[in-house]
Amino acid sequence: MLHQARETSGVSISEVSKDLNIKEEILENIEDGRVGAFKDIFELKNYITEYAKYLGLDAKKLIDEFNEYMFEYTSKIPIKEIEKTIELKLKEESNEKKIASPYTTKSRKYNKGIYILIYVVAFVLVVLLILWSVKQITVNNNHTIIISYKE
Repeated sequence: MLHQARETSGVSISEVSKDLNIKEEILENIEDGRVGAFKDIFELKNYITEYAKYLGLDAKKLIDEFNEYMFEYTSKIPIKEIEKTIELKLKEESNEKKIASPYTTKSRKYNKGIYILIYVVAFVLVVLLILWSVKQITVNNNHTIIISYKE
């Protein structure tokens, strides 16, 4: 219908492509009924709607006919082919990295040896600091009792 309407109106496919900002290949696929050339059926419906409005056709009626065609087309596909396609799609999705919430991901196991090493080093530094401060307070093995300030 789209092809006939375009030819009747005397518009070339390149003119339609420029006016609607849709690639010529897409328009040719739509006119030839190559539904398999499109990954997203909703995107295809949008193209058909825009194209039909451009040509002055009833877009709603055309989409209804398209839906009927798709129903007949998909109802003729054997169940085994549908199951095989679903399995392939699931395999592809499982190979992709997925983003998950922190509640569904496994927590990372940290190396406890690093934490123990940090605590030991911190403890040794504290002990050395205490020994150094005691040495600073004592002068020639005499304990200072009075601390005076100069003003």
